[in-house]
Amino acid sequence: MPFDFRRFDIYRKVPKDLTQPTFTGAIISVCCCFFILFLFLSELTGFIATEIVNELYVDDPDKDSGGKIEVNLNISLPNLHCELIGLDIQDEMGRHEVGHIDNSMKIPLNNGDGCRFEGHFSINKASWSNFHVSTHSATAQPQNPDMTHIIHKLSFGDKLQVWNIHGAFNALEGADRLSSNPLASHDYILKIVPTVYEDMSGKQRYSYQYTVANK
Repeated sequence: MPFDFRRFDIYRKVPKDLTQPTFTGAIISVCCCFFILFLFLSELTGFIATEIVNELYVDDPDKDSGGKIEVNLNISLPNLHCELIGLDIQDEMGRHEVGHIDNSMKIPLNNGDGCRFEGHFSINKASWSNFHVSTHSATAQPQNPDMTHIIHKLSFGDKLQVWNIHGAFNALEGADRLSSNPLASHDYILKIVPTVYEDMSGKQRYSYQYTVANK
């Protein structure tokens, strides 16, 4: 005798004459279905979403940097000629370089009255390092140099172009000093922290976050 799967049920069915559908019961059933669907979608989203994990290291993780930190600088000085602008670098290890020009570019602004300086250079990993844009390397010093400026970018290490990574990798972006005293100098005291980003393929990129204090 063949087995009838229609008669196989672990739950006893209540006869129809003993049940009474109600509007409240229908609402509860619909709410339960939506709640089950919500739980399912929440768990599914959490399962397939990328997890970002933060870890703190005491030592510098980039062992292959050679004791150097790469710096990317992009700044506009709308009231200072390009021939007057130079990059100076010095640190506690004895480096003192005036008018660094490697991997740098000057773009005239405002019909030559201003300048946009873009540079890519390295500094030593030391407890004290200094780099600044100034007129020290000019052949003739201007009487009243106008150092008002806008910082478009100042970052350290590898570029991180990942949309969901948050942090102070370019904390001075948009810093506007155009309305300040033209003859004043502007000092930014930075404290930088090494940051490692590792993607899902295991590739690591070494960047730096930093905080700023104005002097």
